[in-house]
Amino acid sequence: MTIESLKKEALELLKLLIRTQSFSSEEDKTALLITEWFTRYNIPFKRQGNNIWAFNKDFQSGKPLMLLNSHHDTVKPNSAYTKDPFDAHIEDGKLYGLGSNDAGGCLVSLIATFTYFYQKTNLNYNLVIVASAEEESSGPNGLKSVLSELPNLDVAIVGEPTLMNLAIAEKGLVVFDAVVKGTPSHAAHPNDDNAIYKTINVLEWFRDYKFEKVSEVLGPVKLTVTQIEAGNQHNVVPADVRMVIDVRVNDKYSNQEIYDTLKNEAPCELTPRSLGLNSSAIPADHPLVKAGLELGRTTYGSPTLSDQANLYCPSLKLGPGDSTRSHSANEFIYVTEIEQGIELYIELLTKVLG
Repeated sequence: MTIESLKKEALELLKLLIRTQSFSSEEDKTALLITEWFTRYNIPFKRQGNNIWAFNKDFQSGKPLMLLNSHHDTVKPNSAYTKDPFDAHIEDGKLYGLGSNDAGGCLVSLIATFTYFYQKTNLNYNLVIVASAEEESSGPNGLKSVLSELPNLDVAIVGEPTLMNLAIAEKGLVVFDAVVKGTPSHAAHPNDDNAIYKTINVLEWFRDYKFEKVSEVLGPVKLTVTQIEAGNQHNVVPADVRMVIDVRVNDKYSNQEIYDTLKNEAPCELTPRSLGLNSSAIPADHPLVKAGLELGRTTYGSPTLSDQANLYCPSLKLGPGDSTRSHSANEFIYVTEIEQGIELYIELLTKVLG
């Protein structure tokens, strides 16, 4: 088993994953493909739902535990696709297909890396790899559901497309359902309490509101109105307007603090869907970060959410591919990105694992 052979096998696994539909909560067939990899390499594994995990062979009690994680579910293809999203094929060095970039390339690269280290002895860390489900939907049966089955985690690498640069912090997320209330009436009669008109000032408030604390790594908290809905017929002024507010939270605030502030200040009713997806980070002087910098990688703060939000330990987001391609039409990843990703993962872990 060489690095070159693992690169080839990882690419073939990714092609199979792309050809196999795996929308969130429907990942059973891709889960089977991943278990077949572990079986082929004689690596014992466990499965709960559509989550699969395995430990390194020389697991030693008392050593710190490092998690390697990425997901095998995908979003549904958008209407702008001109290529078959399930046709895994290579053109001009690009592997096309749904989930190729987010996060299939990361997943197969981490699986190959784990396989490389599986039989090695006297490592500084124990290793566990988790190929998780329901990341795209933040569902209840994803990574979070198996954390209680694992020993205490000391640090994690979460595979998401970062161009193999070091995302040392990630914004959290709170989604609010908002309601602007007014007085319903017939459209033909005067109404000084029209909920739709009142919403103009509410929209301007969310557009202009600023949280005071700005993070050096993640920047400011970002509020965005993403959905709005009101009314059901032309001659009725509705009783209310319903909106959705997407709030990306930096590491200066907890999600609870965001809710408490907006509950007191926002000019409408707000209900959070969840307060559990907080921001996450890893210290800049952590050995993983230092090793990455020694390999010429750069650090940054990530605005996008991942399974890092479910972890309680320091975590580094790192993987091949480019986040700007995620959820795009005709999604792709460069074959060289996967090959280099495996090389860099192995180089990074060699420095840290010893």
